[in-house]
Amino acid sequence: MVQDASVSERTDPEAGAARARAGAQARMGAHTPLAGEGLGLCTPRIEADSTHLVKVLGVCAPISVSGSRDQKLAAIAATQRGRVSRRQLRAASFSDGATDRLVSKGRLHRLHTGVYAVGHLAPIPLGAETAALLACREGSALSHLTAATLWKLLRPASTAGADATVDVMIVGAQTARPTGVRVHRTRRLLPHEVRVLERLPVTSPARTLLDSADLLSEYELEWAVNEAQVSRIVRVAELRDVLSRAAGRRGSPLLAKLLEGRREPALTRSEAERRLISLIRSARLPTPSTNVRLHGYSVDALWREQRLVVEVDGFRYHGGRNAFERDRAKGATLTAAGFDVMRVTWRQMEDEPYAVVARLAQALAWAQARRAG
Repeated sequence: MVQDASVSERTDPEAGAARARAGAQARMGAHTPLAGEGLGLCTPRIEADSTHLVKVLGVCAPISVSGSRDQKLAAIAATQRGRVSRRQLRAASFSDGATDRLVSKGRLHRLHTGVYAVGHLAPIPLGAETAALLACREGSALSHLTAATLWKLLRPASTAGADATVDVMIVGAQTARPTGVRVHRTRRLLPHEVRVLERLPVTSPARTLLDSADLLSEYELEWAVNEAQVSRIVRVAELRDVLSRAAGRRGSPLLAKLLEGRREPALTRSEAERRLISLIRSARLPTPSTNVRLHGYSVDALWREQRLVVEVDGFRYHGGRNAFERDRAKGATLTAAGFDVMRVTWRQMEDEPYAVVARLAQALAWAQARRAG
């Protein structure tokens, strides 16, 4: 005889409890509750602790993302100025359907095919550059005028990199042409020709100067080369190295011309002063005092009687933008105090010693004449 289930549960409580658990498990199998279901960012609770490896810009090794979809999306976006790609979302276990729903709900905003801004479209620094890299293939790098701007090599008044187009270098062919992105193809981009700057892959200063030589005037390129040397981010040897592989490049002859006669700025302060004193003594000019404090500044050489100051500019200790501003302020202070300030460079002392001596002799003679008058 078949016993009624309700009677069985009353007479055998343990059997009833087991039957209730089995029913609950069956219902759970049919529909697993979702964390935050209905928000468009939900993920099954059973996957909440899953960890995924995602490649992001500017980092060699993939990063680990885990947690809910919200948390994984935030982790990727935080490393890339609020920009993500569909490829990265797939790596984090987002289905294409889930990504499309985020777009339709306004949580993701399309910037390029498969590239999105998270949450809003407000402009952010380097946001366009980040999106451009994500729109191109893996291994791409910012290049040409975009890289020159990031390395601060362009003249402030230059219009060369003034448009909003982003230059990206890729290896091999690319069929996609993202809007606002100028894609440059190369057969090879060596590992040492790519650096990470502002958490973005960027061509090295030497490679950037070579690529920009195709687009800049001679004056603008010479400015850029000088800025790179003064900032100590490139060596002449590195420029000669990229030129050795640049046969047929339109701008390579111009860059090679600018490098003629250039040597590495090798003077330390003591070496520069020794070289200056050697020139002065060989010309039998009055010997100055060196490393003298004057109106709050240390000056390289001082003829106190003639009120003449000579400063030696060597890249190693006068180089850089802050140093440039400091030297200008020093010169203005000394001039206001009635001193003549003359500047010579390491290159002039090495390549044009007689011209340096002639200028010194003339400056001392004029100072002496003014004093006598």
